[in-house]
This record gives sequence, structure tokens and C-alpha cells, in this order.
Amino acid sequence: MTELATMDFHPRPQSGDAKPWAFPAPERGTLDNGLTVLRCHRPGQQVVAVEVLLDAPLDAEPAGLDGVATIMARAFSEGTDKHSAEEFAAELERAGATLDAHADHPGVRLSLEVPASRLAKGLNLIADALRAPAFADSEVERLVNNRLDEIPHELANPSRRAAKELSKELFPSDARMSRPRQGTEETVAAIDSAAVRGFYEKHVRPATATAVVVGDLTGIDLDALLGDTLGAWTGSSAEPRPVPPVTADDTGRVVIVDRPGAVQTQLLIGRVGPDRHDRVWPAQVLGTYCLGGTLTSRLDRVLREEKGYTYGVRAFGQVLRSAPDGTGAAMLAISGSVDTPNTGPALEDLWTVLRTLAAGGLTDAERDVAVQNLVGVAPLKYETAAAVASTLADQVEQHLPDDYQATLYRQLAATGTVEATAAAVNAFPVDRLVTVLVGDAAQIKAPVEALCIGEVSVVAAE
Repeated sequence: MTELATMDFHPRPQSGDAKPWAFPAPERGTLDNGLTVLRCHRPGQQVVAVEVLLDAPLDAEPAGLDGVATIMARAFSEGTDKHSAEEFAAELERAGATLDAHADHPGVRLSLEVPASRLAKGLNLIADALRAPAFADSEVERLVNNRLDEIPHELANPSRRAAKELSKELFPSDARMSRPRQGTEETVAAIDSAAVRGFYEKHVRPATATAVVVGDLTGIDLDALLGDTLGAWTGSSAEPRPVPPVTADDTGRVVIVDRPGAVQTQLLIGRVGPDRHDRVWPAQVLGTYCLGGTLTSRLDRVLREEKGYTYGVRAFGQVLRSAPDGTGAAMLAISGSVDTPNTGPALEDLWTVLRTLAAGGLTDAERDVAVQNLVGVAPLKYETAAAVASTLADQVEQHLPDDYQATLYRQLAATGTVEATAAAVNAFPVDRLVTVLVGDAAQIKAPVEALCIGEVSVVAAE
């Protein structure tokens, strides 16, 4: 008789006790040149992230030169007084580093990632870029041409086109927020190296900048490194610059950006609400997540799972500009796309979801899932130094305390269902929403008008 083979199994590993976690707290200091520094030691994270924030907001751009902040940001990596553009790129590659930069309403941000063993080299390069950027005529001209090439593609993208139209509708025409962040064809075409250097000289200086450094700093004399690199950057002091308050018109209305023959309609429904300094923010985050933050949210359950109108609809809050004096604001929006014939029914069901939320509220189960997803996964979200550095930079940019993120997670966990419901209802009142639809007006205008969710107008797509 043949004996049956037997197997010896290793004991199943048992899970250990959960370790307490909190968003890391940075150490704050100031260099002799006035540069504010936040540092955060993260053992084991051998790729160090450095974020440098410059007080060069979009509303500081000269009239007729929208986009100059973006061109300046891109030009920082296109050569210095020591290296040509090609040499600078080669030096970054030798250091195993990446350097990105972008401009937004609060200011310009440079992001460096570099191995800890080459941190000195990386800091030298970003310091040179800030201290003595070349802004060569040929490089700026190339960046301007690249930007001009991007604009038609953005206008052809339904989601980007919807975002442009929503900003134009919400904000006054003389407000910078009403216009594209990276400029229009007309304003970008007017930018040259003199304009870039003029913007740099007026707004870029260490006294109004902040550097965030996150990673494994074991054995690194960061004070000495910063002193030799970013500490060598000099510049004048600056008076506080007045910041205009954010104003918006959220009168309920619908704007259709006509795309004849479009088989889908891009939806973007939004208004302006409170920023992170407002006490309602934690409840608003939680309620908005329950409404449309994930595949199991209410909007997805109805529009995607039950009706099959869309691949997904999301609700979100995005800070535009934050200020402790109440002049800041966030964009509260719902976005997605639906097939053209079902544009009217999809909008009707979306408004029904909002009305049902106001009438019946969220459930405790919805609230619990949202807390688990927002708070429970936070340790995974912040596994990398770059994620921690980016959030710390956001806090600086939005004038928030250094312990804000840690406090926010505690507040989210303590927020009840009733609070989350009230915040979501206030964030998306059915009669105070501006709806932008990018699609075939001939097919969708009449069904949308029948919904009576606001006056309907049609604009041509560029």
C-alpha cells in the first residue's frame, strides 16, 4: 500500500499589537538669511524630500502676464550661474535626484527628492537654482513655446475645460482665480526672460520662503548643510503683501460648453466654501467623503452601481487659498462624466441624492466607513518622506499650525454622523450650485432645462 505524503506546515504568524501612530511633528527653525526651516527625522526613509515654498502667488503676477509664475517655476531647473541647462540636468542625474516646481494660487513650490547620501549635492543644486537662476533668453522662449503648445490640449480635455469654465463663472472677472492658473495663449505669449526675472526679483527671497526637509537624517549635520547651501542665498526683506479676500457668486445656474457630437458629458458642479481654518472643516471632509469620496459613496452607488450612467462620480474639497482671518476659501465640487443620452436623468438622480441627504441624513455605517478610510489608512499614506514633506508644506502654505494634520485625524475620529451630515448638506445646497456641462448642447440642453436647477446658458468651446 502506498503511503500518503504528509506536509509539515509552519506556524501561522500572529499579528502583533497595533502601534500608536500620529502624523510626525517637525522641528522649526530659522537660518541667518531669514529662511524658515521645518525638519522631520524619519528613520529608514533613505530618500530625503525637500520642499521649498516661495511667497510668489498668482495674484502677484503683473497685469497681462498671467502664467509668468509658472514659467519662472519651470525655469529654475534650466540653468544657473554655475551650470547650463544641460549641465544642471546632468548634475541632478548624477545625484540621483529629481527636481520639480509648480505655481499655484498660494505661491511657487520646488520639490526635491534625493538619496540621503547625496543630500549635500541636492541641496547645493536647489540652492543654486534659487540663488542665481540663469533665466536665459533661449530657455525661457522654449518654455513659453512649450506652454503655448499645452494650452490647446488642455482646452480639448473635457475635465480641464470644465474647470476653466467653473472658475470663470464663480469668481469676478478681475480676480486672478477667475483665469487659468498657467495663463492663456495671449498672456503666455507676452512673457519673456525680462518678465520672468522681474517677477523673480520682486517676489523670491529667503526672508519670505520656507524649506521643509524630511527623511532619515542619521549622521547628517543638517544645520551645517543648510548653512552652506540654502543659507548662502541672500535677498532683501519684504513687507507683508495685502491679500485680497476670495469672493464668489454661487447663484444656482447651468453653463453648457458646447461640444457638438460628444458622446459623453463632463460634469463639474461646484461652489466656494470654508477653508481649513473653519471649525466645520473636519465634519465637511467626513461628510463630503460619505457623499462622493470613494466607490462605495452615495453618488457612486446610485449613478454607477444602480443606474450605470458613469464609471464614477467624486465629491471633494480643494483649498484655493487659506488664511486665519477668514479671507481664504476652498472649492467644493462634484465631478464625473456620463453618457450623453443620460445627462438629464443623471443630473436628476444626483440632485435627488443631495435632497435625500438633506432630508434623511447619513447613516452611522457610512460615517464609520469614512472614518476608517480617512484615518485608518493614514500610516500607509505617509510611508514616504515626500508625502510627509508635501503635507507639512501645505500646512505652511495655508498658515496652519505644525500639529494641524495630527489634530485633524483626532477631530475626524471624534466627528459624529449628525455633524458630518450637516456639513455635507451645507457644502452642497441644491439651490446654490454652479453646474458646468461639457457636451453636445443640442442633445442635453432641453433635458437639463426641464430639471429647473438654474438658468441654462450655452457657450462655445474654443
